[in-house]
Amino acid sequence: MGECYIIGAGSFYGLQTLPKEEDLVIAADGGLRHCREAGIRPDLVLGDFDSLGEIPQGAAVMRLPVEKDDTDTLAAIREGLRRGYTQFCIYGGTGGRRPDHTLANLQSLLFLAKRGGRGWLYDEYAVCTVLRNGTLRLRGEGDLSVFAMDGPARGVTLRGLKYELSEHTLTPDFPLGVSNSFCGKTAEITVRDGTLLIWHGLTVEELP
Repeated sequence: MGECYIIGAGSFYGLQTLPKEEDLVIAADGGLRHCREAGIRPDLVLGDFDSLGEIPQGAAVMRLPVEKDDTDTLAAIREGLRRGYTQFCIYGGTGGRRPDHTLANLQSLLFLAKRGGRGWLYDEYAVCTVLRNGTLRLRGEGDLSVFAMDGPARGVTLRGLKYELSEHTLTPDFPLGVSNSFCGKTAEITVRDGTLLIWHGLTVEELP
């Protein structure tokens, strides 16, 4: 199983990697406009189409009601999960005139993590992902920030970074983990019990 690419209607800065044959590409509402401009052919177009301003034609269109609980991006995530995908690359999910949608998409990363998936939300210079009850190893340079996202994050250990922690509890009301940085070593981030939101530059590599 490949990855699910979701192209939203927010600010779009191009893809970091091109979809492969086994990947699923979903244009969420106005994300179809970004796909057209970038020459990306989506496998599915989904949304209520309020931001696109037109109803796309074709068999691979899923029209949603305007009045609904899910955002178009979350509906796309649900569809990707339904088709068996567990890794999601989300573009066009930040910026624009709706910072509330950026916050909604960060929450959608948590939605994925709680269902056994992983998501990466790409911006112009950085990417956000969520780590739940596990360890993430990274190699790169530049800044890195780690935040408690879903209540207290217990047993947080940071190694190979400028500022290290050992078995610490991070809480959502104190941003202790902001503005850390790589220092030429492989960085290791562990949370024993809880969920972390991790922000880092686009060139940072995740290691097995």
